[in-house]
Amino acid sequence: MNAQPQLSPVPPTTPSTESHSLLPGVNVLLEGPTGTGKTHSVGTLVDTGIDTFYLGLESGMEALLGYYSDRGKDVPANLHWHNLKSADAGFDTLIAGAKQVGELTQDALYKLQDFNRGKNNRFKDVLQALANFTDQRTDVKYGDTHKWGPNKALIIDGLTGLSDFAMDLVIGTKPIKSQTDWGVSQDQLYRLLKMLTEGCAMHFVLISHVEREIDEVQGGSKITVATLGKKLPPKIPPMFSDVILAVRNGTTWNWSTANPAADLKTRNLSVADNLKPDFKLIIDKWMSRGGRFTAEVKK
Repeated sequence: MNAQPQLSPVPPTTPSTESHSLLPGVNVLLEGPTGTGKTHSVGTLVDTGIDTFYLGLESGMEALLGYYSDRGKDVPANLHWHNLKSADAGFDTLIAGAKQVGELTQDALYKLQDFNRGKNNRFKDVLQALANFTDQRTDVKYGDTHKWGPNKALIIDGLTGLSDFAMDLVIGTKPIKSQTDWGVSQDQLYRLLKMLTEGCAMHFVLISHVEREIDEVQGGSKITVATLGKKLPPKIPPMFSDVILAVRNGTTWNWSTANPAADLKTRNLSVADNLKPDFKLIIDKWMSRGGRFTAEVKK
């Protein structure tokens, strides 16, 4: 068995003089190409002292733990994680799918149904993890994220994996997607993100890859989140208080809230390029407006 990471003490938090926070937690969409330090920057949120819960849907753990190992530091006790990867179906499933594609007509492929898709329902697993977050490092259960306050932060890494899970929920291994399949999967994903951004009080960070799409309003192309179809991506940024583009220039990693090629916004950062990739900047602004690391939000 692999040795468990060493736990270091939780860094001190800013003392709270209020029993309730005046504000719910921030909602941050951190988007960017591969290799721009998105997952690595989660360590700066942990450094604020807040209890941080990382739900990994892609291969981000190496970058997350690298924030500490690269500095020769122990993993702090206020970082918790739960990883869900794609179902391990094995080569038999791939062989069966390739056999169908190679032998059936396109019309027959279109009409196929995967009646076993419920056995590998990772989207349901995500919902269950959110309904009672279990730290895989300590096996401690932290309850329903819907009931958390701004004394906790949830990170979902990332939107690509979540999108794949939503599509697999609908079609399983079916090789051809219908328009209805796209619509149902987009609706499931949209409902989840609305719940996390509008129905929850904890801090929420969604990490996303990006792709270029045709801008049907202004023409040209636009950098947007990589997710299902073309109708869903424009609906996602408005849900968030801060939409940040992670950028790498040579050996330097930065955040941008001003890049005109992307739909960005900010309530807690300056509108600028070359921002330091540090969640403390966001948390400090939030606290200056009445936010507190407390379990309850003043109503």
